[in-house]
Amino acid sequence: MRFAVALTLWSVGCLSATAQDTKVTPLVAKPLEGLPNKEGLLVRVEMAPGSAGSVHRHNAHVFVYVLEGSIVMQVKGGKEVTLGPGQTFTESPNDIHVVGRNASETKPAVFLAFFVKEQGAPVVVPVP
Repeated sequence: MRFAVALTLWSVGCLSATAQDTKVTPLVAKPLEGLPNKEGLLVRVEMAPGSAGSVHRHNAHVFVYVLEGSIVMQVKGGKEVTLGPGQTFTESPNDIHVVGRNASETKPAVFLAFFVKEQGAPVVVPVP
C-alpha cells in the first residue's frame, strides 16, 4: 500500500501529469540488506509527448536509464542535459530537480528510475 501511495505522489507531484500523460509501473521494492532502514525502488516511467514535471526533490540517490525517446533533466546548479536511449542521469539526496520533461512533443519517452532511499519515506517531495 505504501508503495502505491508513493508512486501516486511520483506521477502527480513529480511529473505534474494526468494518468493519461504518464504511466509509472512499479517493478520492485526491497529492503537493502546491510543498509539499515534503506530500500531499493525500481520503477518504469512512460512519459507522453510534451509531459513536464514540477520542481521537486527525492531525498534519495536516484539513477535514471533511458530506454526509449529522449528526456531533458537538470538539478539546481547543474547543466540541463538531453538524454537518449542508453544514457543515464543521477541525483543525490540533496539535489533539487528543476527540469524533468519529455524532449519531444510528438514521441513518448520511457525510462527506468532506481532509488536508494529511507524505508517508508516519500518518493517525491515538492519544492516551492
